[in-house]
Amino acid sequence: MPSVEVERTIAAPPDRAFRIATDLENLAATVSGIDSVEVLTEGPVGEGSRWRETRTMMGRPATEEMWVTAFEAPRRFVVEAESHGAHYRTEMTFEPESNGTRVTMVFAARPVTFLARLFALFSAVMLRSLRKMIEQDLEDLKQAAESPA
Repeated sequence: MPSVEVERTIAAPPDRAFRIATDLENLAATVSGIDSVEVLTEGPVGEGSRWRETRTMMGRPATEEMWVTAFEAPRRFVVEAESHGAHYRTEMTFEPESNGTRVTMVFAARPVTFLARLFALFSAVMLRSLRKMIEQDLEDLKQAAESPA
C-alpha cells in the first residue's frame, strides 16, 4: 500500500491542535487546499462522522465522501474514503512535546480494482504531489493553532 508520512511541530497544546484539525465546519477556512466541506452527519465530530470534501487537484475539482473510523480526542483520529477504485486511509496523531505538539499525518492508499492496481505501479509522481499537499495542510493547521485564540 503506497503511503506518505509528514510531521510538524506545532507550538500549541494537543487539545487545541486536535480541535482545529477536527473542526469540520471551519476546515475549508483553515486549510487552504480545501475548497469546501459539506457535513453529512449531525452532532459533534466523532467516530462515524461523515462529510464531503472538495479540493482542486490537478486543476480540477475533486469531491470525496469521507468518514471517521477512529476518534480518540485529543490523541488521534482516522479518516477513510473510497474513490476511483481505491480505499484511502488517513491517520493523524497528536503527541505532546515540551514546546507544543508533534502532529503526524499518514496517508495510505490501497487499490481495490484492477485498474487502480495498474495505476498504482505508476504512482511515484502522484505521491510527490500528495506529499506537498499534506505538507501544506499541516502548515495551515500549524498557522491556525499557533495564532491567538
